[in-house]
Amino acid sequence: MNILLIGSGGREHALARSLSASALCDRLLVAPGNPGTAQHGTNVVLDVMDHRAVIDLCRVMKVDFVVVGPEAPLVAGLVDDLTAAGIKAFGPSKAAAQLEGSKAFTKDLCAEFNIPTAAYRHFTDAEAAKAYVRNYGVPTVVKADGLAAGKGVVVATSFEEAEEAIDMMIGGGLGAAGAEVVIEAFLEGEEASFFALCDGTHAIPFGTAQDHKRVFDGDQGPNTGGMGAYSPAAVMTPELQARAMRDIIEPTLAGMKARGTPYTGILYAGLMLTKDGPQLIEYNARLGDPETQVLLPRLKSDLVTALLAACDGVLNSISLQWTNEAALTVVMAAQGYPGSVEKGSEIRGIDKAEELNDVIVFHAGTKQDGDRIVANGGRVLNVTALGHTISEAQRKAYEAVARIEWPEGFCRKDIGWRAVERELN
Repeated sequence: MNILLIGSGGREHALARSLSASALCDRLLVAPGNPGTAQHGTNVVLDVMDHRAVIDLCRVMKVDFVVVGPEAPLVAGLVDDLTAAGIKAFGPSKAAAQLEGSKAFTKDLCAEFNIPTAAYRHFTDAEAAKAYVRNYGVPTVVKADGLAAGKGVVVATSFEEAEEAIDMMIGGGLGAAGAEVVIEAFLEGEEASFFALCDGTHAIPFGTAQDHKRVFDGDQGPNTGGMGAYSPAAVMTPELQARAMRDIIEPTLAGMKARGTPYTGILYAGLMLTKDGPQLIEYNARLGDPETQVLLPRLKSDLVTALLAACDGVLNSISLQWTNEAALTVVMAAQGYPGSVEKGSEIRGIDKAEELNDVIVFHAGTKQDGDRIVANGGRVLNVTALGHTISEAQRKAYEAVARIEWPEGFCRKDIGWRAVERELN
């Protein structure tokens, strides 16, 4: 098959590596891609939000299958338009992608189908939202309803913090994404990421991970898109995974189907593991970033075969095989992230890092400048390692980080700390 992958980040580099390794992949195109994806396929300059241009490319290049990586094209209905043009595409429809595109949509679905999640209210008026917080109390969680690139959630521990977040979001600080907000109860527990591959009716588990959202060591500082991750998440025991499937994933699939908007694609459940069991924090309608960078290196099964089974509604006929090894990824970011960053600084030593056994450096925000690799974003590299344990994967990943010469970058030094503590105890 000729396959087109949509996206340009670290997730897409990981996807490109796995897709190109499939026996079913004759040719891989990536739009727009990055220097990492170019190692596995051909990058194509393309505005992926221009659906007509994507369809035209598919026809000219005889593309048989499109895999959509990021959320924005999914929420904008790219899969619908490709399907209408007779091109097979992996990912949810525009209606189904509302599970990520609108926090209020998901919370309402949870209420309707009895899916465990935090108590909530939905507001379009800042004063009404602030009055609710004053009455309800803190800590509380303020969420922008729409897509905000990982920056639309504030865990407020004071009334002032909550009101500032409400004013910022509804006042336009996040653009249209924050025009509506969801205020929800603060849940106590440990967070984990649980992934399921869905075909509209059936779902099968697609791995577990734990992400590190805060920018600095010790889980300090502002939230980011993710500073590192590891897989599997030991806290997600087989019992908890079965419970998440039964109480959260399967009722969601049944509810979406009953509403006439069946969900096909990857369903990424951010869970809080409370004393009452797993509760849904939020859904993403695609693979996570940087979680993909630790999930896919552990997948032994053919990725293209699995994605096609989801598209064709026959997931109940396949099973997935995973390596017993653990994977850990460290995000190297540009100084200033998650705020404004300088672009264009040169990065050296990626090849030296990859000389280490079981190390892969995924490109996230890089650009090719002649024979140089330069920084071109906030999260720039994902240094990933495999090991028999999380501790071993962590040691290898940081050994690889030390070989990369990039004074303008930084990373957390404690990725995987919870899992390492568990292994030591």
